[in-house]
Amino acid sequence: MAIDPTPTRDPRVPLLLLLSATTGLVDAASVLGLGKVFTANMTGNIVFLGFAASGAPGFKVAPFVMALASFMIGAVVAGRIARRATQVAEPRWLVTSAIIEATLLWLAAAVAIGFDVVTQSPEPHLFAIIGLTGLAMGYRNATIRQLKVADLTTTVLTLTLTGLGADSSPAGGNDSNWQRRTGAVIAVFAGAAIGAYLLSHIGLFAPLALAGALVLSATLAYTFCFS
Repeated sequence: MAIDPTPTRDPRVPLLLLLSATTGLVDAASVLGLGKVFTANMTGNIVFLGFAASGAPGFKVAPFVMALASFMIGAVVAGRIARRATQVAEPRWLVTSAIIEATLLWLAAAVAIGFDVVTQSPEPHLFAIIGLTGLAMGYRNATIRQLKVADLTTTVLTLTLTGLGADSSPAGGNDSNWQRRTGAVIAVFAGAAIGAYLLSHIGLFAPLALAGALVLSATLAYTFCFS
């Protein structure tokens, strides 16, 4: 499993940009379809959990706790698998991880078929979708972390935007990695826009099903081209 510093032209960048787009799809499904809960970006959940703890209207503790707990479990599992896969070729390890993530997202999509976004019912489906997508994205984050590709965590853009500004010409920098940083922002934006459209016009299951398909197909394409 390769964890060397990222070269200037890293063939994994297109894969990670596509995975970044799936973050937008998943968070569009969770925030718009599951009552303001993030299942890909945990910063928002910590903030919303603080709102809920203070009694702010419209925020409930349980969904945010479920998202955080499932995300952490997914990260723990992926971390253990990654440490045991140090002798496994990177493409094979990535495909295995993609299969796990895609399966979790497709299971969430299947549960979402019977879920009413307007009434947020049945409640067991709500927590099942949060749990499955949280597991998937926690697993993803821990997996991508092992790749050590600069500026492409596939889920968080705060440091990406910081680097884009801090290393820019106006800041006295050399605009390093501006293409991949900008690409990451565009990818998440596009995924969120597409996810919102699919949720509104087709249903909650659609962005989740598409996210799973993109995760698996993009990873298979990468391994076919570069293995």
